[in-house]
Amino acid sequence: MGKVHDTIEEFKKFIFRGNVIDMAIGVVVGGAFSTIVNSLVNDIIMPVVGAIGGDTSFTNYKIVLHPAVLDEAGNVVTAEAAILYGSFIQNIINFLIIAACVFAAVKVVNTITDQFKAKEEEAPAEPAGPTSEELLAEIRDLMKEKKA
Repeated sequence: MGKVHDTIEEFKKFIFRGNVIDMAIGVVVGGAFSTIVNSLVNDIIMPVVGAIGGDTSFTNYKIVLHPAVLDEAGNVVTAEAAILYGSFIQNIINFLIIAACVFAAVKVVNTITDQFKAKEEEAPAEPAGPTSEELLAEIRDLMKEKKA
């Protein structure tokens, strides 16, 4: 029973560490960011690509290896086997846009951080106080004055 309790305590320490909480927040924000990027690709970029290339989505592009088999009523008996290279291209475009957005965000954060560091380095240093030796010498001199 002691090992289980120790394991649970260790797990609690792990979960409530700041890095894990930060990572969880990053995952949630990343999920929301993914939705925004998908909207950017599907609603803004792909219609422009479609106007140029004639199709608004790459997901329709495929190589059919075996066509679907339909019965007399038109119901699918056997689904088609196809290589969906259009979906792959679409995912590459999404990845590149996400990577560009993350790069831009990191670049902005690094620029701001560098500016703060530069300001800290430019700030005049506060004058250093007297050294221990200087304080001891001052105390010695004051004591000599009192004796005299």
